[in-house]
Amino acid sequence: MNRSISSANDAAEAQFGRRVAAHLSAGTDAMPHDIGERLRVARAQAVAHRKQNDRPAAVVVGQGGAAVLGSVWWNRFGAILPLVALVVGLVSISVWQEDQRFKELAEVDAALLTDDLPPAAYTDPGFAQFLKTERNPSR
Repeated sequence: MNRSISSANDAAEAQFGRRVAAHLSAGTDAMPHDIGERLRVARAQAVAHRKQNDRPAAVVVGQGGAAVLGSVWWNRFGAILPLVALVVGLVSISVWQEDQRFKELAEVDAALLTDDLPPAAYTDPGFAQFLKTERNPSR
């Protein structure tokens, strides 16, 4: 199935290339001879360069006889690497934020435990509201 799709894509690509070449060649009659020749040479070089790049990737046989296409492996690795970096970054940020939150809670608890407050202050609704509000305005 993949071969039929790739051959259909190749056929469509070749047809498009022929249409572009015909369109480019149609306007060469009105051009001066030297410009037309330079364009013809440039097209020939482009076709030669395209044929050199069409060579298939070398098949490398790894351990156990498994064949791996080198360029395909690198393409997949290059596509997955940013996703892995994103996940690692998000997990690191989450761990750091939780650590900061625990440090802030420990600081509040330490301040409450070391401060001289009467036991009735802990049941005061204003004290509970004070604990809920953020005390650090620098954020």
